This record gives sequence, structure tokens and C-alpha cells, in this order.
Amino acid sequence: MGGFRSLAPWAAIAGFAMLLPFAFNEFWVVIGTRAAIYWVLVAGLNLAVGFAGQLAIGYVALLTLGSYTASILVQRYGLSPYVALVGAATVGAVSGVIVGLPALRLRTFYFAMTTLGFATIVTQVALAWQSVTGGGIGLPGPEMPAPFDSTKGFYAFCMGLAGLCTWMSANIASSRFGRALVALRDAEVAAEATGISKTALLMTVFLFAGATGGVAGGLFATLQSYITPDAFTFDLSVLFFIAILIGGRGSILGPLLGTVILTILPEFAAPLVAWSTFLYAVLLLAIVLAMPGGIAALLDFSNRKPLQSDRAIIPRPELLAELLPNGGGQDDIALRGIVLAFGGVRAIDGLDLTVRPGEVHGLIGPNGSGKTTTLNVICGFNVPEAGEARLGAAPLPAGDSRGRAGMGIARTFQTPRLVGEASVLENVMIGGTISGQGSFVESLLRLPRHGRDEAALTARAMLALRATGLETLAHVRADRLQHSELRFMEIARAAMLAPKFLLLDEPAAGLSPDEIGRLGVLIKAIARQGTGVLLVEHHADLIFDICDQVTVLNLGRELAAGTPAEIRAHKEVVSAYLGG
Repeated sequence: MGGFRSLAPWAAIAGFAMLLPFAFNEFWVVIGTRAAIYWVLVAGLNLAVGFAGQLAIGYVALLTLGSYTASILVQRYGLSPYVALVGAATVGAVSGVIVGLPALRLRTFYFAMTTLGFATIVTQVALAWQSVTGGGIGLPGPEMPAPFDSTKGFYAFCMGLAGLCTWMSANIASSRFGRALVALRDAEVAAEATGISKTALLMTVFLFAGATGGVAGGLFATLQSYITPDAFTFDLSVLFFIAILIGGRGSILGPLLGTVILTILPEFAAPLVAWSTFLYAVLLLAIVLAMPGGIAALLDFSNRKPLQSDRAIIPRPELLAELLPNGGGQDDIALRGIVLAFGGVRAIDGLDLTVRPGEVHGLIGPNGSGKTTTLNVICGFNVPEAGEARLGAAPLPAGDSRGRAGMGIARTFQTPRLVGEASVLENVMIGGTISGQGSFVESLLRLPRHGRDEAALTARAMLALRATGLETLAHVRADRLQHSELRFMEIARAAMLAPKFLLLDEPAAGLSPDEIGRLGVLIKAIARQGTGVLLVEHHADLIFDICDQVTVLNLGRELAAGTPAEIRAHKEVVSAYLGG
């Protein structure tokens, strides 16, 4: 039944698209063609904006470049319109990467301004380069050969390409690449900790989005018959961007419906065309206030069902033997003479620390003593000013947070890092992103290795959820979980790496006594599989119950180190931290 419900909207859209040329006059067929062309562009842009969270507002530039490229190749060089579309896609792909490069350094508003600047530059070049583009006079668009030279024929061609782009973008959305994009958007630090490469992934997505934008431009030039720089207005950029926002982040269906609505809407409000930008702004404001999740949230009926209020987390540690079958290896993590200061204050001051495979090592101390900073040094988020960190004989490269996952180091965070709009299962699957074998293109085209990756990741993630006691919540949105459940979900996500070392940052914070007890059993069971655990925690009872070794920090320095019994008897520790 769930599968039927998810396919029903797509079947309805496909049915309406097929009936439109026969049920409506030629004017509405042209409007339908325009909507299909816009969606070809938005389908790619949606991956960059809706999934990756990049504010790429000036994507009308890709429409402009695609239109002029296709028109020039046909009109000036006599190439086939099909070859011209390929040329438009190529120019769009290269330009998409150029547009996307600032996203690696700039955020939100600043990146949006660079995309608008790029759109302005493209328009000015089209105006000034009269010998090629015709300047303000413009030039004729391509003419499609039979059977696509009629209104209905061209409509069918554009709808076919729109369907292809929908299928490809949906394939990416449901792949490890789509989940990685959403993780970069909502939990970038956690994404880095699981080994996701922001640079490679964003550039690949901008390449694809640029190619679809270029193709849309070639189709747009054919629909317009004649193109001038005036055809590529700021309003078009706003339309593309708002279609994604009102459709809903992380959705394919929502932005598709948003694109159709915003294409048709001006035809019903033609007298208000001069107010279009103002009306777009009002519409966006209304959407943000009335339904911040967009159309996708309105259509998400499954997550409106109330959850059982008295649910309990019951881990199954016996499943860890299957989840972590290869043990933790033989190498230690060793910190020697680590020094790190923030603004002249030494957060870590000459720290030596050794974490061994198969042991639970507690790291305790007052607030501000350097515990989380120590984890950040091990994980590559902080770069020490002196000292060295090693995994066995190999150095842990300073600042290489993404590379730690490949070395078998996983972690959780003091504040749970989650993708709230994704399901619990999808959040956990993010942890296994780097274990996939298929390429972006294989996922784009849904080739066999993509299917094998998804099947393996799903099975492993369900095993991790069963081991941590969350399997009944697998398909619930993560932002509906209780705080304690999010703690266990992060452990499940970290376990997807089958780590040699697991770093836990206050996992018992906010848990009930019963849940803390189950957490302790789970952590001990993880260590018994050979994984070394470094546990930062304020619950002293948990530390002394499950740890093999304990290090106490105070003002960034080691105050004491030893077994739990030795630490309990240490006078300075009792005085400075434990009380008494």
C-alpha cells in the first residue's frame, strides 16, 4: 500500500501530461512545454539547492548560455539541433562548475550574490558580443526536425526529456550521493566525520545541474523561436529558486509541482505581470509562514501519525558480532605532547593519551578541561600547535577530518547531529556512504552496482538499528525522535563504518538511569568486538562501571590516569572533580 501511495502522484502527473495535448488547445500545450523546459533546469538545480542547500539564485545564466550555444551552433555552423543540445549541455556543465566553485568557500547570502553576479556578466556579454550573439537584436533559435517540428511534437520531446531528468534526479536523491548532499546541508560536521567529500560531491552536482540547465536553454531557444538578452530576466531566476523552496527541501515531487504552479500562475494573472516579482515575494513569505516544509511536507502523510509515547530503547548487543565482524585491529591511538590554544588560552597543554583496541577509555574532567577538544584533535577538526597524533606507526594528518573515516575512526557529538527531514534509516545509512562502490553516473542511471550499494547499505543500517534498539523507528523522520533515541541513532550511524575506534562525546547526556545502563552494556559490547572506545562523559558512575582506563583532565592537562579504582582513590581527582 505504501508503494502505491508513493507512485500515485507520479502516475497522476504522467497521465495529465499525456492527456494535455488532446484535452486542451494549442496555447495550453505551449504552456505545458514551457513548464517541462523549466523543470529540466529545476530538476538539476534542485539537487544543488534543495538537497545540498546551496543558494544558487542566478541559474538563469545557464538558461542563457544554453540558448545561445544551441542557437549559434545551428544558425551559424549548420549543426543538427540534437548536436546543438549536446553542445549546450557541455557548455552548461562547464559553466555549472564555474558557478559552483565559490560554494566551496562562500556560504548562504554571499554565494547567492556570486551566482547573481555571474548571471549579470553572461547577459552583458550577450549584449556586447554582437558579432556572435547578435547583441540586442538577437538571433533565431533552433528548429527541431520532424516529428518534433510541430507544437505537439515538440511538447512530446520536451516532456520526454523532463521525464528523463526527473528519473535521473530521483535516482540521485535515493542514493548514497543524495543522502550525502542532505548531510552536508544539515549536518556538515557529521558528514565530514563519515568521510563525505564536500568538494568532489558539490562539483559533481553542479556539473550535472549545469548540464540540465544548458539543455533547458537549448529547448527554451526553440520554444521562443527568436532569442534576445531581454528574454532572460531576473524574474526567471526567482521562479526557478522559489519553485524549489515552495516545493520543499529534499524532495523531487514538491519542486516539480512548484515549477508547474509557477509556470501556469502568470497565465491566470496576466494583468498583474508587472507585479510578478512582488507577487513571488508574497508567495514565498506565505509559504514560509503557513507551510515551512513546502508542498512536500503537505504530501508527507506517513509522518503525521502519532508515535507511541512510552516506547523504550532495548539494544541487542549480541548483533554486534555481525555488525563489527573484523575486530578493531592492533594499533593504538596515541597523542604525545599535544598543545592547542584558543585566543591565548591553552585548551590542551602537553597532553599524552593512549587509546587501545578493545578497551573503553574514559576521559573526564570539569567543563572547559579540554575533553571535546581532545576528540576534535583526534578527528582532525582541530589542528594542534605542537605534539603529534598517531594511529599505530602512521601519523593522523592534522586537519584531515574527512580522512579519519577511511582510517577507521568514527565519532558521535555532544549535540546530536542529524538530518531532521530524513528518516532514521537514512540518517544511519549516511554513516556508510564511503563504503559504496558505485559512481555518481552509475547512481544517476540506476546501473546494477547502484542497486547493490543500496541493498547492502540498507541491510547494514537495519542491522545497526536492531543492535541499538531503534528498528521500529527506522522509517520515522529523525526530528520526531526523543533526545535519548537520537543518542543511540548516532551510535548506529558511527557503527556503519565498522570502526577500529569509536569516540563518544557525552552519549549519556539527557538519558534516564535505565537508558544509561543499557548504553553502558552496548558500549562494553562494542569494545568486546575489538573496537577501542574513547568515552567523554560527566556521569561518573557510567565511567567507573564500564571503563578499563580513565584519564582526568583539568585546564587542558592530565590530572591523573589509571584504572577506575586508582582514579576513585586519587585525592586530587576527588577534590577537583568528584567531590568529597
